[in-house]
Amino acid sequence: MKLIVGLGNADARYAGTRHNVGMEIVREVARRHHAGFSHSVSRSGEADAVAVYADWKTPEGVVRLLCPCTMMNASGDALHAAGRWRIAPAATLIVCDEANLPVGRLRLRSGGRDGGHHGLASCLEALGTPEAPRLRIGVGRDPLPKDLTDFVLSPFEPDEQPVVRQTIQRAVEACEIWATEGLPVAMNRVNAPQQGGER
Repeated sequence: MKLIVGLGNADARYAGTRHNVGMEIVREVARRHHAGFSHSVSRSGEADAVAVYADWKTPEGVVRLLCPCTMMNASGDALHAAGRWRIAPAATLIVCDEANLPVGRLRLRSGGRDGGHHGLASCLEALGTPEAPRLRIGVGRDPLPKDLTDFVLSPFEPDEQPVVRQTIQRAVEACEIWATEGLPVAMNRVNAPQQGGER
């Protein structure tokens, strides 16, 4: 089994913001493969759900799609609860926003530091290792505002929307490639320069 985690703030008032693009992508993967988020998971001994999940069945096996029900900084609670599934960190893809990448850019890595992203940091702490694949989605602008908190909690500008829609579709395809063909193939396609400019 593989796991794809889409990071964001679960509160409905944050829907459509830059910080929620990771969750939006994972929900789009589920929609494309007719997988409903009809299951929830809680931490041991607790009643409240910390995440909802859907199972996408591929010829290669089940890919579990996980969306935390917490605020971003507590995203690791979902992975603590998911520990019962015994999915290796290397088989866990974390999808999140990245303010230091411009809108339209994707970056897929096999591991590394959290880069100051508190949701990613929470997930890596829960996994107990920085060596977990992550797909970063560019949400930044030039110049990047000094107050990143307000910036990432803001919606995309109207002029960004066409690029955002295209980027979400490319990110969904990246998740599909990672799940069905593996990380090296996905990295070669996602991180390769596009005609007319680098991703």
